[in-house]
Amino acid sequence: MNKSKTRGFAPQSEWKKTNWRKLEQVVFKLQNRIYRASQRGEVRVVRKLQKTLMKSWSAKMIAVRKVTQQNKGKKTAGIDGKKALTDKQRLALVASLKIYKKPQPTRRVWIPKPGKSEKRPLGIPTIYDRALQALAKQALEPEWEAIFEPNSYGFRPGRSCHDAIEAIFISINQKPKWVLDADISKCFDKINHNALLTKLNTYPSMKRLIRQWLKAGVMDGSTFSPTNLCFINIFLYKKLDKF
Repeated sequence: MNKSKTRGFAPQSEWKKTNWRKLEQVVFKLQNRIYRASQRGEVRVVRKLQKTLMKSWSAKMIAVRKVTQQNKGKKTAGIDGKKALTDKQRLALVASLKIYKKPQPTRRVWIPKPGKSEKRPLGIPTIYDRALQALAKQALEPEWEAIFEPNSYGFRPGRSCHDAIEAIFISINQKPKWVLDADISKCFDKINHNALLTKLNTYPSMKRLIRQWLKAGVMDGSTFSPTNLCFINIFLYKKLDKF
């Protein structure tokens, strides 16, 4: 795919001609390097590679594609009212993604709880913020996937409920086990933001961005996003995984 001379971005007419497999390979290689460096405990290398990924045109393209074409909520508007984007607008969004831009507040809507008369609040970030979150997730996730416990299955890439069921089946067939069925009440609401940021221990500009997301309402019970779930897993690492 040909790229323009400006910032390395493809001409606006070429969104549909994008070789997504090639972009995914570029991002996968970067993520794999982050994963391996994290396994080796090379924090400086991890941070350098994460910064590279956050600036990567390929990673930005994939992030924008995910939130505007692949995710279930792709046509849901935030407070700016934007939802369905044209190919030209998608490429403009790719070009505009910057880690230092201040997030906008989420748009609050109320949706009914399944099987109940009561409703729960749902916070919807703007498309821009959702794309930036998807980009950050690409950078942060491989670092933590390298160190998460092997017996952790919730909301992790390449893992499913069926994998957890299989692991339980194998485990209880070896010898009798106790089973604890528990739910963390209002998990998103009660997470200590400072504790989360301390545990993330990421580089300054990423830390500032995540702190701004937390203040904007990205990390509360009203916003259920893949980024939130990644943060939840990070926060709970070594708290529950070893039980």
